Amino acid sequence: MKLNKLFIMLMLCSIISIPSTFACTGIIIKTLNGVTIPARTMEFGFDVRSNLLVVPKGTPIKFLSSVEGKDGYTMKAKYGFAGMNAVEKMIVVDGVNEAGLYLGCFYFAGFASYEPLTPQNQSRAVSSEEMGNYILGSFATVDEVIKGLKNVSVVGSFIEDIQGEAPFHYAVTDKSGRSVVIEYTKDGLQIYENTVNAICNNPTYDWHLTNLRNYVNLGAQNKHGFEINGVKYGSLGEGTGMLGLPGDYTSPSRFVRATAFANTSLQSKNTEEGIFRAFHILNAFDIPKGVIKENTKNGLLTDYTVWTSVVDTQNSIYYYKTYKNQAVKKLILKDVLKQVKGKMTVIKAETPRTYETVRVN
Repeated sequence: MKLNKLFIMLMLCSIISIPSTFACTGIIIKTLNGVTIPARTMEFGFDVRSNLLVVPKGTPIKFLSSVEGKDGYTMKAKYGFAGMNAVEKMIVVDGVNEAGLYLGCFYFAGFASYEPLTPQNQSRAVSSEEMGNYILGSFATVDEVIKGLKNVSVVGSFIEDIQGEAPFHYAVTDKSGRSVVIEYTKDGLQIYENTVNAICNNPTYDWHLTNLRNYVNLGAQNKHGFEINGVKYGSLGEGTGMLGLPGDYTSPSRFVRATAFANTSLQSKNTEEGIFRAFHILNAFDIPKGVIKENTKNGLLTDYTVWTSVVDTQNSIYYYKTYKNQAVKKLILKDVLKQVKGKMTVIKAETPRTYETVRVN
C-alpha cells in the first residue's frame, strides 16, 4: 500500500512539473461505408510556423537533420506523402501517404525517452521529430510500421525553438481502420492498440485507458432522475448522460472527452459526413488564446489551437483549418504529387481570412 501511494505521488509530481502547454487532441471516426478518418488539433504555446510539405515517391531522405555534421539513416521514399510541418523544417509532423497511412506526432513531455546517439547506432538513427518522414515514406499498414521500427534507432536531437529534443509519441492509423499509439519511454518501445478512438498527451497511453474506468457512468442517453420518499427529482435539462464529464484542458480530461465524443457521435453514412462530423467534434477542443498560460524564462506562453486536421485515409486527402483562417481547405495527395513534379515542395498553409457577405437574392 505504501509503495502504491509513493508511486501515485511521484506520478502526480511528474505531471505537475510538466508545462501546461502543448495540448493536442486526436480522435478517429469510422463511417458506415468503411472509411477511417483520423483527426486532431495541434496546440502550442507559440506559432509553430506550419506549412504543407509534399514529399514525392523516390525522394532521397537523410535523417539527423537537426544534428550538425552527422548523417543518420538514409532512404528513398517508397510512398509519396504530405501534411503539416513545424518550425519550417522539411519534416511532416502530421500527414498521410499514398497508401492511406496516417501519422500524427503528439507532445509527450516528461515521459518520452530515446536512445542516445552513438557511433554504433548512427547509421540507422532517426531523430524523434523525423518519424513522420520515416513512417509515411516507408510503409502502407500498421503491421509494416511495427516491423519497420526494428530497423531504426530513435534518438533525441536538439531543436532550437523548444530548447530541447522533440518529446513525441505517435498515432498511426491505416485505411483498414487499425490504429496504434507508439511510445518510447525509459522502459523502451511500447505499442498500444488504439481501441477507444482517442489520443492526447501525457501520461502514457495505458494510464489513460485505466483512467477511463473512473468515468464508467458516462453515456449519451439522458438520465431521468430518481425518487425519494415519494418525491421525484428530475433533471434540470439535457445532457444528463454526460454528468461528470471533465471539462478542463488537461490531457487526462481531454482524453476522456475525446473518447466520449468520438464513440457517441452519430455514425456517418459516407466520407463527406464523417469529415464534417470530425471537425465538429474537434471544435469542442479548440483552445482560444489566453485560457492556458505558462510563465517561462522566455516570457509568457499561452497555449492555443494552431491548426486542426482531418484525414480521409481511403482517398489520401488531407483537410485542415488554421487559427487565423477557420475555412476548411483540402490537399488531394494524388493531384499535388503530380503538380510538384518529383520535387519536395513546401506549400503555404495560411490563406487570407475572408467573410462572405450575405446578400438578398
